[in-house]
Order: sequence, then structure tokens, then C-alpha cells
Amino acid sequence: MSKPGYVYMMASQLNGTIYLGVTSDLPARVYQHRNGLVEGFTKKYGCKRLVWYEVHDELESARYRELQLKKWNRQWKLRLIEEKNPDWDDLFESLF
Repeated sequence: MSKPGYVYMMASQLNGTIYLGVTSDLPARVYQHRNGLVEGFTKKYGCKRLVWYEVHDELESARYRELQLKKWNRQWKLRLIEEKNPDWDDLFESLF
């Protein structure tokens, strides 16, 4: 039995720096980003706001989608965020 997966985008602020990632446990991963527990890009650039995510039945399909999205230009990613979250609200609380 495979695990579900999530592709997600964290942002520093409205129209700010964007981080794209994949995980099997979205609430735990976002918590780590929000609290600076993950060294690297999100901590360096202050990407603490969950602005977009997509649920996949299998982690492998989420990884594949992440690779697709990483090839997209910024404008396409912004459009994806703004279709579901036009105000760039932090979606973390909606996970519970």
C-alpha cells in the first residue's frame, strides 16, 4: 500500500519568494518550515506561509508533479496559486 503525497508551495509574503516541495505528511512539513526547523531555502528566505497544495493518492505521483512544476516559470506558478488562493492566505490552519 502506497502513501499519499502532497505537492505544496510556501511563500515569504504576497508575491514574494516561493518554495515548491513534496511530502507525505503536509501538516508536519509545513510546521517545520513555519518554525525554522528546516535548514536551507525556506529558512533563508522566510518562506513560512503555505499558499498552495495539491493532494495525490500516491507519493510517487506527487513527486512526478513536483518535477513538472519545477520546470514552470514563475508566472505559471503564480497563476496556479491565485486560482485557488487569490489573497495568498496562509492555508496551514485549514489542514486541521
